[in-house]
Amino acid sequence: MADLNRQVLLTSRPSGIAQAENFAIRQAPVEPPAPGQILVRNHYLSIEPAMRGWIADAGNYAAPVAIGSVMRSLAVGEVVASAHPNYAVGEHVSGWFGWQDYACLAADQVVQRTTAPEMRASLGILGINGMTAYLALTLIGQPRAGETIAVSTAAGAVGSTVGQIARILGCRTIGIAGGPVKARRCVDEYGYDCAIDYRAGNISAAIAEHAPKGIDMYFDNVAGAISDSVLPHLAQRGRVIVCGTASIDRWEPWPTGPRVERHLLVKRARMEGFVIFDHADRYAEATAQLRTWIAQGRLTWREDILDGIESCPDALAGLYRGENDGKRLIRLI
Repeated sequence: MADLNRQVLLTSRPSGIAQAENFAIRQAPVEPPAPGQILVRNHYLSIEPAMRGWIADAGNYAAPVAIGSVMRSLAVGEVVASAHPNYAVGEHVSGWFGWQDYACLAADQVVQRTTAPEMRASLGILGINGMTAYLALTLIGQPRAGETIAVSTAAGAVGSTVGQIARILGCRTIGIAGGPVKARRCVDEYGYDCAIDYRAGNISAAIAEHAPKGIDMYFDNVAGAISDSVLPHLAQRGRVIVCGTASIDRWEPWPTGPRVERHLLVKRARMEGFVIFDHADRYAEATAQLRTWIAQGRLTWREDILDGIESCPDALAGLYRGENDGKRLIRLI
């Protein structure tokens, strides 16, 4: 165990998407666990699009990360010291450990136990990305075989899993992704029936071509102009799952756009937001089902791994620049 703990601190509140200059790396002593705590040596740190909301001035569904504190993040690692009866040295766990080498924390910061071979997966397909895809789709979307679903950021960590699960459940899938490479990947790797490159032209015309009878479900990870193009194509009793707003770089001043109420009224459609942290009681159910599909060879995923804690400050901005090729992780060991 090292004497010093490298930590990535949020040093200033970003305007829009956080940049490298909003963070700084410092060293602090490694703290031994107090009674009821464990000390985890992080192996991988997670980069989430939702981090932008976690550090926004107003916050959203959680209090904003305080200036001068360790950047909030999910991470996975090994218990290297324990003062808690339910955790043993050598166990692998994932949870809210932050951007740092070591995390000394209470047991309620652990999200799940994992194994050495599944450490990376516990931050992606078997973590909040996969659980979000499964629970949001099944609880809000309530898919039925034969229905058509459109998914934005369809090649991303959540979107790619949504498309595969929808196919498993018998749905027809339309992926929306940025650029011809990612659009092709939606079809070739993730099994989408078709894919739309939103940078290539008229999204609305492409939706009309691929779904002439309308969209039964729209899994929205982006909001903004892409969603404005999809919503007019909702079918009767359509469902919209709002899972992210990645295309909106700031909410002050509040952005304006087309009104959605008429679409919801005329189509008798339903729009509902989803936040994974509301469903902790169903994590075990979700991961059990995901593991079954993985074992059957029915789910695939990609990882985009950067090395070293020095990669953290620019990692979130790079995610929004579209540089990642799969679930973005920082490898420490």
